[in-house]
Amino acid sequence: MSQPEPVSQPAPGAPKHLHSITAVVGFLVAVEIASGILQGFYTPIWKDIAHHLSMHDADVNWFEAAQLIVSALAIPLLARLGDLIGHKRVLLLSTAITAVGSWILAFAPSFTAFLIGFAIQGAYVVWLPMEVAIVHRRTAADPRQDRLTRTAAGVLVFALEIAVIIGAGLSGALVGGLAMSTLLMIPAVAVSIAFFVIWFGVEDRPGQSGGGVDWTGLGLITLCLVLVMGGLILIRLNGPGFLVAWLVIVLGLAAMVPFVRFEAAHDDPIIDVHLFAKPAMWPVQLTAFLFGMSVLGAQIPLSTFARTDPDKAGFGLGASAGFVTVLIVVYVVTLAVGALTLPFTSRLLGPRGALLAASLLVAIGYALWIPFHDHTWQALLNMAIAGFGSGALVAALPASAAAAAPPERTGFATGMTNGTKTVGGAIASAIFAIALSSTGSLADTKAGHAPLSGYLTVWAVCSVAALLAAASLLVVPRGAFADPAEAPLTTP
Repeated sequence: MSQPEPVSQPAPGAPKHLHSITAVVGFLVAVEIASGILQGFYTPIWKDIAHHLSMHDADVNWFEAAQLIVSALAIPLLARLGDLIGHKRVLLLSTAITAVGSWILAFAPSFTAFLIGFAIQGAYVVWLPMEVAIVHRRTAADPRQDRLTRTAAGVLVFALEIAVIIGAGLSGALVGGLAMSTLLMIPAVAVSIAFFVIWFGVEDRPGQSGGGVDWTGLGLITLCLVLVMGGLILIRLNGPGFLVAWLVIVLGLAAMVPFVRFEAAHDDPIIDVHLFAKPAMWPVQLTAFLFGMSVLGAQIPLSTFARTDPDKAGFGLGASAGFVTVLIVVYVVTLAVGALTLPFTSRLLGPRGALLAASLLVAIGYALWIPFHDHTWQALLNMAIAGFGSGALVAALPASAAAAAPPERTGFATGMTNGTKTVGGAIASAIFAIALSSTGSLADTKAGHAPLSGYLTVWAVCSVAALLAAASLLVVPRGAFADPAEAPLTTP
């Protein structure tokens, strides 16, 4: 008689079962190391890349905008494919696409080629959600499924954030000693290795969802996102007085009405609006959207504020590039600690309580910037508080979405936490661009230093967004994300 699969052994103390889960998470950690290298590698060397491509520094903003758009459009399709054909296969597909984009960057001869490569690279945005879905399904027969998923998510995010530091350190240390093409091969090699790690190390299991891809729904949501993000980019370039940009945004929002109606009536929607409406799901997705405003939208303003000379502008830290690196490292380390301690905080406060606490920490961290921004120790403290909460949210959101979704929709639910977070970051990026420039354009280099009121607006928006996220989580039923064994811990 053949031996059963490890996942079918539900006994909590079964060594083979625990070894199996540990091995899978170990292989997925290697993928998150590649993800961290991607996310940390380019930041310290953007000026060098701009010089390499003979372009203006301000045009670097186009790279971020292009990748955000591609990421937002890719997530619904890839998340749906994960439920249809299997999460490992989608993880392989997205890694292959990311590798292609990374190799294009290494040999890109022009701005246009680099823009295309960096946009394609945005496929990595589904890595963490697919990994969480793989672990969630792998532990399906274990009564501690949701707890194990949260623990695995915390470990994966911890590895991600440590790799961000490694990536930033590598590029910063090697940029002067290697040709740019050779330097840019490093993340491409890391992603290529991750592809083979997934191929050989992660078990392939078929999808659990029936039906096919809702191409009409995908087209409608693509239209919505393209119009809204296109309008935001127009505002970013031309300022808030550009009426065409607002018209484009209104058309994008109006297109949501036929999209929601079509998806609600469809048997196999690309975005399950009925699942979105569940009491345990919509607060998670809304939290991801609001969290994206700070984790994706506020990093550049924080960096420019730190580099602002207080003798010239009357505010700022007058920090060197080295101190900005220290600030980033402190933030990333606290992100990693927040993610790694998620299992403990979830057991102490309950899964919903851990999400609430993390959101409040983000709100407090950014609120402290408003009165306390004159000294470096204040900046470090503020970022440490916000970073701890952010790390917990990065790990907890996909795990909570997986716990709230039926098995055949796990990939969709986890993937959309990154999708809504990406859209939130894109919207915040445009809002902050308006706040930090008299014209609303980050490309306007003649405006001089951004006003202090602009930075205060950034911090206030981030803090209020996190408070709104915490408020939305209050409507989640107690014990909604908990395993049955944990339920007594999360009920009065």
